[in-house]
Amino acid sequence: MASFEYIRTIKPGNTFGDWLIEVLGDRLRNKDCEVRVFKLSHASHRVCRYEFKGEGFSVIAKFFGIPTGMIKKYDSYDLMKKEYKYLKKARRIIDVPEPIAINKGFHCVLVSEYVPGKPLFWYFDHRKEPKKKLEYLADMLRKLHENTQAHYDKENEFSKFHYVLKHLKINLHEKEKYEHLLGKWWYSSFLDREKGCMVHNDSTPVNYIFHKGRPFLLDFELASRHGHFACDLGILCAELKHYFARKGSDQRAEPYIHHFLRHYSKDEEEFRKITEIIPFYMAYGLLRIAILKCNSKYRNYLLKEAKSCLKAIEKM
Repeated sequence: MASFEYIRTIKPGNTFGDWLIEVLGDRLRNKDCEVRVFKLSHASHRVCRYEFKGEGFSVIAKFFGIPTGMIKKYDSYDLMKKEYKYLKKARRIIDVPEPIAINKGFHCVLVSEYVPGKPLFWYFDHRKEPKKKLEYLADMLRKLHENTQAHYDKENEFSKFHYVLKHLKINLHEKEKYEHLLGKWWYSSFLDREKGCMVHNDSTPVNYIFHKGRPFLLDFELASRHGHFACDLGILCAELKHYFARKGSDQRAEPYIHHFLRHYSKDEEEFRKITEIIPFYMAYGLLRIAILKCNSKYRNYLLKEAKSCLKAIEKM
């Protein structure tokens, strides 16, 4: 699990630290306080937590202009503005960290509120009502999806899938198998919709934090406005399968997946429709996980399971 590591303390006179204190305004009492800096261990860009000594207050700074993940070439300025905009919009609907400021001059930094808390799988590890926590997440996602209705972009749903396949580094023969199955999904009507909605598109367990009993959704970098609501559901279901697979039995994920999808659904008919399309997005989620896995045996397991999910279209 990613964690923050202390790296240094900055004092008054540091250009970035002074800018932070300026944009935070009345949130800070002592404008001359020292600031402790902690760096996140794993992220696609440099992400730091700035803790203002004596103030009981911290912020997160994401530097889009300093890539640290697999993808090195992207428009950091556009990504900074995009996440800021989506955080602003989502904050009117659900609990997300408050976006505070952006600044192109500091490596395209986005500064947002730091929300302390425990991530979703802490509750699984400690057996602290995990199904109840999944209900909270289902309610939050439902609220986000229902209140951000827009036109639906089916083509973009498939382009996301192709983007993941591009970065998987699988041989051409295997890639063609996935392409063939994706074609069957494309020409079916299962993923057709009249309206899309905002989807987070990165609804992994580390992005769900519980703070004082309330769920917060973090990191809107990959969010989009015209997606299929099931994308967020499928990614989380894939993560549940991954979690239990690492503990010895992916079958143990099934009751939790069922409970989560059942709670999200309005009625039996919607639940039935969701279960028909969820394999598509579970495959997407599993392939996203496979990109990051170096262990060839486990990576092959993820690829096999993703393909099995996509093959569900052949049984419908």
